[in-house]
Amino acid sequence: MQQQYKQPWLQSAVIDGLFILSPPFLCLLAIILFPGFFQQKDNDIPVAAWVVLILLIDVGHVWSTLFRTYFDKKMLQQNGQLLVWVPLLALAGSMMLYSVGAGLFWRMLAYLAVFHFVRQQYGFLQLYARTETRTRLERQIDTVTIYTATIFPIVYWHLEANRRFNWFLDGDFYFVPQPNLLPVLTGLYLLIILAYLLKEIHIIWRKKYLNLPRNLVVIGTLLSWYLGIIHYNGDLIFTTFNVLSHGIPYLALVWIFGKRKYKKSKVNTTSFMERISFGTAGILFFLGLVFILAYIEEGFWDALVWRDHESVFAIFASLPLVNDELILTVLVPLLALPQLTHYILDGFIWKVSREK
Repeated sequence: MQQQYKQPWLQSAVIDGLFILSPPFLCLLAIILFPGFFQQKDNDIPVAAWVVLILLIDVGHVWSTLFRTYFDKKMLQQNGQLLVWVPLLALAGSMMLYSVGAGLFWRMLAYLAVFHFVRQQYGFLQLYARTETRTRLERQIDTVTIYTATIFPIVYWHLEANRRFNWFLDGDFYFVPQPNLLPVLTGLYLLIILAYLLKEIHIIWRKKYLNLPRNLVVIGTLLSWYLGIIHYNGDLIFTTFNVLSHGIPYLALVWIFGKRKYKKSKVNTTSFMERISFGTAGILFFLGLVFILAYIEEGFWDALVWRDHESVFAIFASLPLVNDELILTVLVPLLALPQLTHYILDGFIWKVSREK
């Protein structure tokens, strides 16, 4: 009898499809439907787009880490020292880096962010392959493909050194212009994709089964990273692909994990924040809180450091712009601490969990 395989959804086909798997495809659809909006010659991100992409989703997803760490009663009890020492050491280390040079600080943060974004795609690949019985070669092909899908565009960015956007600030990447290497690397990139396709064809032929969410993760990653970084050369398109394909799935994963854990837990083993966030209509509190925290953080950034979106942060207008380098050595790492802590803790919080 032919073995029956189920799709390894994390929540359901609808929830996973809408909030984890579809963002890169919806980004591409939006760019095709509204090319004039996304490919503006001035390369500036409209304020409304900045609010949605950067403020609400990018910064918001950073604050959602609270629900897997400091708001998670079990996590706090089991890994309390980790949750205390990571931000303290991160702050001390980043202040030391900033004191050496602001450029060094932002470069460190940019590469740490890249690592975090790359690892998230590998993490989703593993989640959607968790029920599969794969050979060692199949696992290796999957791993090489997902890392190639993310790392090749970053390498291209460094070697071509002619992108009209940056990760955080101008000069945060260390460019090594070597355009002659690009055709060779592109050939390897295509060969790895071909190997993945042949592997999937073999699995379909052998098992009569297609792991839909795992393949959508791989295809979506290939599309968003290649199109966002290499094919198009604009800040808004890069930011749209980068933020939506990363931030929305992360928010969804935190919510799915928290909701499932809450349903399995007894009342006395959950915190007040878990009960109010993952109970009835808790999604409104969950999103509302992360958006409010994101607004407060960005309000301080804008008022004290950037002054780029004063119309959005009118309530912070009375705060003074800081120019003193000594104060900035403390202020900038302090404001970046939620982001830095998010990058570091994310490497631990999903590993220490054993919940299915």
